[in-house]
Amino acid sequence: MSRSTRSLAPRRRGLLVAAVAVAAAMLFTGCATDPLADQYRQGSDKGFISGDGTYTEILPADRGEPIEFTGSTETGDTVSSADFLGQVLVVNFWYAECAPCRAEAPDLESAYQATKDDGASFLGVNVRNQAETAISFAKTHGITFPSVIDTDSALQLAFTSDVPPNAVPTTLVLDKEGRVASRILGQLRSASILETLVRQTLAEGN
Repeated sequence: MSRSTRSLAPRRRGLLVAAVAVAAAMLFTGCATDPLADQYRQGSDKGFISGDGTYTEILPADRGEPIEFTGSTETGDTVSSADFLGQVLVVNFWYAECAPCRAEAPDLESAYQATKDDGASFLGVNVRNQAETAISFAKTHGITFPSVIDTDSALQLAFTSDVPPNAVPTTLVLDKEGRVASRILGQLRSASILETLVRQTLAEGN
């Protein structure tokens, strides 16, 4: 499979700490402090295993089969892959205690707001928590798109070839046929990165 991979992680840890500190100050002015997310931004991952922000784009000719799934959201609604055919779908794997998941939440919501009117949908996949915790997380972090409660790992199994073990958060962009078009392993470093991947996928076939 032909893939173009770029690493978004900074080369030096010192630069990462400095850059994240500036970004955090801008993004979270006036917002409640999240100690766990703050520790992660400052370089203390508390033993958490995740990707490094690397993203991979897959050319249309090299994409696999459409992903098929069904699940229930935190509000009890049933969703399936069929609901999103003809749209570009962003799928984000997360759970509430995950520090980089908390850190990336504002960027995910920003990317969602920037692209939803263009034909993109977003769907979270909570891999550990019950519905009440997912609802509380969404309220605290301002997330307005739904999440599937996947404590039985049904959706994780559907995406098993694209979401490596322990790589949470992972964000996938599915094309209009339901095939994985791009993947971000680890924390999304900028809303603009995801927006670009989504817009590129939306433009395919136009």
